[in-house]
Amino acid sequence: MGFLYEILHYAMLLYTYAIIIFILMSWFPGARESSFGQMLGSIVEPYLEPFRKIIPPIGGMIDISPIVAIFVLQFAMRGLDFLFIRLLSTVFGI
Repeated sequence: MGFLYEILHYAMLLYTYAIIIFILMSWFPGARESSFGQMLGSIVEPYLEPFRKIIPPIGGMIDISPIVAIFVLQFAMRGLDFLFIRLLSTVFGI
C-alpha cells in the first residue's frame, strides 16, 4: 500500500511541476509552440481547461486559473496523505 501511495504522490508532484513549467513557458516567446511546449500543453491543458472556464482572466490578460489549479492539486495531495495515513494506521495499527 505504501508503494501505491508513493506512485500517486510523486505523479501528482510531477504534474504540479509540469503545470509550473507550462506557466513559465508563457514568458518566453515561442516556447509553447516548440515540440516540448506542445507535448507539455497536451498533458496540462485538459486539467487547466475547467479552471479557465470558471475563472476569467484578470484585466483580460492575467490568467490566475493555473494558480488555483495548483492549489486544488495540492489539496488533493494532502487528502491523499491523510487517506493513506488513516488507512495505514487503522489496517496495520501504526
